[in-house]
Amino acid sequence: MVQTPDSQLKVDSTAAKAAAGFFTEEVTPSKYADFEFLFTRAIEFRQETIYFIIVDRFHDGDPDNNLGPNPALYDPNKQKWGKYWGGDLQGIIDKLDYLKNMGVTAIWLSPLFEQVEESQFDFAAMHGYWTKDFKRINPRLVNSNESTSLSECNVFDRLINEMHKRGMKLILDIVCNHSSPDVNGHKGELYDDGVLIADFYNDVNNWYYHNGEITDWNDDWQLLNCELSGLATFNEKNIDYRNYIKSAIKQWLDRGVDALRVDTVKHLPVWFWQEFVGDIQTHKPSVFIFGEWGFSKPWDGKSVNFTNKSGMSILDFALCEGVRAALAKNSEGGFHLVQDVLNLDHLYDRATELITFIDNHDMPRFQSLNSDPEILRLAVNLIMTSRGIPCIYYGTEQYLHNDTNSGNDPYNRPMMEKWDIDTKIYQDLQLLSKLRRINPAVSLGSQIQKYLTTDVYCYVRRYRDSRCFVAMNKGDYVKVDIPSTDLEDGEYRCILSGRKFQVQNGQLLGLELQRKEMVILSYLGERVKGKTIVRVQLNGVESKYGETVVVTGDCPELGNWDISKAYPLEYINSNTWFGEIPFNESAGKAIAYKYAMWRENQEPLRENLVNRRWILVPEGTVKWQDNWAW
Repeated sequence: MVQTPDSQLKVDSTAAKAAAGFFTEEVTPSKYADFEFLFTRAIEFRQETIYFIIVDRFHDGDPDNNLGPNPALYDPNKQKWGKYWGGDLQGIIDKLDYLKNMGVTAIWLSPLFEQVEESQFDFAAMHGYWTKDFKRINPRLVNSNESTSLSECNVFDRLINEMHKRGMKLILDIVCNHSSPDVNGHKGELYDDGVLIADFYNDVNNWYYHNGEITDWNDDWQLLNCELSGLATFNEKNIDYRNYIKSAIKQWLDRGVDALRVDTVKHLPVWFWQEFVGDIQTHKPSVFIFGEWGFSKPWDGKSVNFTNKSGMSILDFALCEGVRAALAKNSEGGFHLVQDVLNLDHLYDRATELITFIDNHDMPRFQSLNSDPEILRLAVNLIMTSRGIPCIYYGTEQYLHNDTNSGNDPYNRPMMEKWDIDTKIYQDLQLLSKLRRINPAVSLGSQIQKYLTTDVYCYVRRYRDSRCFVAMNKGDYVKVDIPSTDLEDGEYRCILSGRKFQVQNGQLLGLELQRKEMVILSYLGERVKGKTIVRVQLNGVESKYGETVVVTGDCPELGNWDISKAYPLEYINSNTWFGEIPFNESAGKAIAYKYAMWRENQEPLRENLVNRRWILVPEGTVKWQDNWAW
């Protein structure tokens, strides 16, 4: 079968979604409403393309709110980088079509909570991380004539409605570790929808720790009990604090927030996050949550343990650093530095849900390290086609950067200036976001290296019989042979350039790659279709590529305990197997199941446990996430 960009990507995403049964959000029948947790744990988030916005620096849609409660904190000339410049929620509403057309499907907004309205060393809380009231919105982000109380804020409701009309999700940035620093003698003054409930300097109810600042970043006790840069640090042992923060976040979810990005997660113990995530997902089972474990690495056991035990995913700092080293810094080792990170994916239970990025608000922008727009394009397209959920920092598609002080904070947060829909990156994102939605290999599948040198990197994404082959060259012209692409034989056209390529016997021989060129070839297989689709993920089984893990159970779809008829899963890495199981006859019924492994010339290996049980929703999509029982 010939696969071309025209046949794959010019498809209405809603129609494609409905026809395929893929990415269908969960449907819970009303008679089971009280038991929703039995049916689902999360909607599928891996097909999303995230766009991260510092709200104050994006677009000024309502100039009337710029002065705010303290006009001294606003800089109309946009020269004082620590002050407010005017971006607001109306500005985001105004640009939703620009973002939608670029392929953005989820928008991560910097914290929207009401902030301290004073400055510290000529810096205001424009970033959103000095919270005063978790149940109110920063008045500089809403219309000047409306309430900032979340329950009455019309512009926030309009933003949610306009995003959901366009099929876009909103990710709220939240901060559970701290409130505000000492600003003019006030510190940690916290409000509950306008009512003062805590004060660091009059902490009669022990809402805060009082242990000074962190001085040794390798001391775990200090990380958990001391202050991050003088910020008033919450005492998570206080049940009143925990009830407050959870009730506040639940209000935002009730208003329509779809997902949460959680700041500074390594500064709170994992038991807190387990309680928090559990309560939040009980309240809204569909919510997706990812955290910021600053500069996490897969070879750092602490961050991996957090990711596997906390119930949330994390930002993939290691892959970010690998991409920046290989492409922006042109470091020795080149693309090997990227593959070295991916080789450790088996350490994570959910590597395919890690949030990938090439820069953010806490590090110099990619182009402050390397101003070449073609290298930036390679970096963006690399994370758009690699495992994980890609996140684009606002303005990257317009080559936005400021190199003052090497681009360090706050110069990595310039004002958005252009809205050009003809840039190469904007147009690439249009195509590759659709590819991530249409080809499940790119969002759900494994990633297998096919060719690797310092300058050339080739890999294939694979899921069932769908494939996506990627080749990129950051150096000069080169011709390479790819002895195995895993693609079906036939003629393919590159999604980006339209160049034609012939695959014979699964091979791409004499593959020519121009300087700074990327080739993407896609093959679509058959979709999984059924009344109910169960997305199964299994971790913790000792296995390798070429073996087969199956799901067996007491229903026809799982072979009625005949292990030879059990449903096979897909190999993702040595720790993860994944698959989509269609249920028709058993939809809406209670079933029992367990996992097993087919072994050549040996008895099947079965899990060592009494059967797992589940009540299937009559229609829709649910997720199982299990660990093999030895």
